[in-house]
Amino acid sequence: MMNKQCIKLLAGSLLCSIPAFAEGGANAPSELSDPVALVLLVVIGGLLLAIAVLGNAVMGAMDIFREKMKKDAGKTLLVIGIVVTTLMSSSAFAQTSATAPAAANPYFSHLSQTSFYILVSVIVLELAVVISLLFLLRFLVGIQRKRKPAKAVVPGKPKVSWMEKLNNTKTVDAASEENEDMGHNFDGIRELNNPTPPWWKWGFAFTICFGIVYFWRTEISHSAPNQLEELAAAEAKAAESKAEYLKKAANKIDENNVTLLTDAGDITAGQKMFISNCAPCHGPQGQGVVGPNLTDDYWLHGGKINEVFKTIKYGVADKGMKSWQEDFSPKQLAQLASFIKSIHGSNPPNGKEPQGQKE
Repeated sequence: MMNKQCIKLLAGSLLCSIPAFAEGGANAPSELSDPVALVLLVVIGGLLLAIAVLGNAVMGAMDIFREKMKKDAGKTLLVIGIVVTTLMSSSAFAQTSATAPAAANPYFSHLSQTSFYILVSVIVLELAVVISLLFLLRFLVGIQRKRKPAKAVVPGKPKVSWMEKLNNTKTVDAASEENEDMGHNFDGIRELNNPTPPWWKWGFAFTICFGIVYFWRTEISHSAPNQLEELAAAEAKAAESKAEYLKKAANKIDENNVTLLTDAGDITAGQKMFISNCAPCHGPQGQGVVGPNLTDDYWLHGGKINEVFKTIKYGVADKGMKSWQEDFSPKQLAQLASFIKSIHGSNPPNGKEPQGQKE
């Protein structure tokens, strides 16, 4: 009955202290509809319930340990003094906060600053009461921290290492092995009753739980990719990275690392560049006009792929051939040189007489 009356008294004082209830005007719906006010009121209600439960526990403990309280009257008075001081300081804090000037709360839309401070002060007061009741209950039931007495060392008892404690195993002497023997003997090796370590059991249980969650996410709910989907995504990402690398690496081709291109797309691209830029001097089929025939076995400046690439890139100024390195990229120069190598031995009509050295 006393706890119910206390709760009613606290609730009534709380409702009367909030301006939205005290005025009873049109402001009540606006402040109580604010989410912050509702959360604070729920916290206050929960703390009131905790105070009621702890109050009942304290009353029961006082009845049970009345004799102990009489013996430790000095300590009890000290605890009661601490509780009273805490409650008085909390009440003073609540009154100080309640007298703060009413102003618009800069952080919340509907809840005024006065109402907010009052609700927070009530929560602080209730927390102080809860802590005080817990401290008092702890004292009443005699739960006091005591230093554990040191364990007596038994002579002849083996010392347990931290590894044995971790694995929950134990070292036994020859006499105790008989009690731990499981009856399994193979080639002089006996099985003792040493159970599986706890960390292994918990790890095994964790893997089972992980497998269930993984199967649910990947195969049932499809909220996460499975291993095959992850592999496909990784391969696609790797292909994109490779293509980007090759795109950048194409401009790093020179006469030292150029290779013969055999892809049909590269040969076709080289043919288009040859007809547009090289045909006036070498003919559309490479048969030679002003320049030499590019389809026979004779070369003026070398017929290897790197030599052809170098001739196209730097030109031959004394024979009227310009340098094409400003007109074409290294990739295009490689395509053009590869096309020239592809028409070797085609024997076009009206081919120019051989020039240079045979290769």
